[in-house]
Amino acid sequence: MIKAADQLAEEMLVSLLADAPEEYLGAEAICGKLGLPRAVIFRQIEGLRSKGYRIDARPVSGYRLLEVPDRLTSLELSPLLVTEELGRTVHFFEELESTNDQARELAEDGAAHGELVVAETQLRGRGRRGRAWFSVPGKNLTFSLVLRPRLSSARAAELTLAAGVALCEVLREASFDARIKWPNDLWIAERKVGGILTETASDQAGLRYAVLGIGLNVNGGQFPSELEKIATSLSLVRGEPVPRALLLAALLERLELWLERLQTDGLAEILQRCRSWSATLGRQVQVEATSPTGGTAESIDETGALLVRDQAGVLHRVTAGDVGLTS
Repeated sequence: MIKAADQLAEEMLVSLLADAPEEYLGAEAICGKLGLPRAVIFRQIEGLRSKGYRIDARPVSGYRLLEVPDRLTSLELSPLLVTEELGRTVHFFEELESTNDQARELAEDGAAHGELVVAETQLRGRGRRGRAWFSVPGKNLTFSLVLRPRLSSARAAELTLAAGVALCEVLREASFDARIKWPNDLWIAERKVGGILTETASDQAGLRYAVLGIGLNVNGGQFPSELEKIATSLSLVRGEPVPRALLLAALLERLELWLERLQTDGLAEILQRCRSWSATLGRQVQVEATSPTGGTAESIDETGALLVRDQAGVLHRVTAGDVGLTS
């Protein structure tokens, strides 16, 4: 996708100002570095201010970026990205029925690997088995990625495990005690903070594409009564807001790393992290699946399946289903 000239100029200007947060950049220096006339720079500065950017101007010193709005457009995200492919094309929406549905439409129309769909509000966001996903508008992260991985259709479920490890790692590095509740939930302090929904399309030749959808409670502070005791957000845990664009950029970087490791090195290292950071293993669980079972979650096997030993001592291999923690 070729970006419009004005959008590209805005992104270049934001990136330049963001690289020198403590300095004022003179107009002539900005013009020289961006190759744009002074009139265009002035117009771009005013345009950024109208979008919520706080840019201080001094007659002699020039311009300094003081504050970036809490938005998730390419204007905020692109200067922060260090990825090769993930997030390099951003489809931003104020409101969508579902980011996964939108990403699937884009994939069917030929969207490239890594194209990102992000929405401030989802009207019909969903989790596994069609359950509704609650998200406060403008406070959280709800996004989906179009992926065209070098994997067989039989290995598509591994994408969820890799994504869980990537998200968990980023949060743990930010001092959150994040855990993975098998197979697709992120927990902090015994409460759900995020979820992953992977949907795929295959044909006789194999996996055509995957859509990786992620919902993460970032700055939301209020939940419906039925979720108050089982959900939380990063800001509630930390006691202060978390910058969403910075977080999304970090998540995309780590997702790209772990997806590449999955394709080149296989599942072993991912499974090691899943076991180490598990909120499920060693606990009593109840599995709702085609063949329901309950017992102790003992391990995750080499394919990513959950191993549950029931009260009779029989070991069950669970490849899909809803897992409830009973103790």
